[in-house]
Amino acid sequence: MSKMTVSKVKELLATIDNLTDPRLQELQADSRKGVQAALRQHQRQVERRKAARQAFQARFKYENQLWAQGCKYVAGMDEVGRGPLAGPVVTCAVILDPSFDLVGVTDSKQLTRHERENLYLRIVDEAVEVSIAVNDREVIDKMNIYAATQDAMMRAVNSLYHRPDHLIVDAVPLPFDYHQTTLIKGDQKSISVAAASIVAKEYRDHLMKDYDRVYPGYGFAENMGYGTKEHLAGLAKYGVTPIHRRSFNPVPKYL
Repeated sequence: MSKMTVSKVKELLATIDNLTDPRLQELQADSRKGVQAALRQHQRQVERRKAARQAFQARFKYENQLWAQGCKYVAGMDEVGRGPLAGPVVTCAVILDPSFDLVGVTDSKQLTRHERENLYLRIVDEAVEVSIAVNDREVIDKMNIYAATQDAMMRAVNSLYHRPDHLIVDAVPLPFDYHQTTLIKGDQKSISVAAASIVAKEYRDHLMKDYDRVYPGYGFAENMGYGTKEHLAGLAKYGVTPIHRRSFNPVPKYL
């Protein structure tokens, strides 16, 4: 291996995912700075991948317990859009099976936009089933945001073809006849809930980008309807759009 170029060493390291591989010991004896730097970088990458895999397996804890108890279909539930001044609340139910292996699936807020986009497409492709339900601002203003969120979550579940044996719900218990586990910060503790959070956020983000073209001047493509400085300036200048929630302050003063 001492005759390999540093570039070839890096190519070799990309194929090694075990820090006990004997080839690594041989490379440790190579005094070239480029090789040693590549070895250090490789070790960090392997350790990060190992930690990510362990965290992924830990977030399957609730699903594994429920599958072991005989629950065939376990649906993770999450929502996005409870806090914005404009736009709908979007909820999602995702059913996974034990073969699901997207290690990158975690709390959507911890992912970049590019990572979410890629994971969204793969979740929809690899999940047993995905169901989305939306309540627009009229329903939110009529029911209040909490009730509108519950309503959309229950419609997402009822629209599933596979009837869930158990639900894992992020923070919002649902008043209907399903066995449920309610978790605070469930998108950090359950893979199913994390997958639902990614799908719901991507779906809503795309809606808000469309609304940005219909109602320019509020920055919806970037702020997703949250009350940013740009958004509030748009309200002051252009007034209230049909997607603004009349029950959320400070929207009423701009009517």
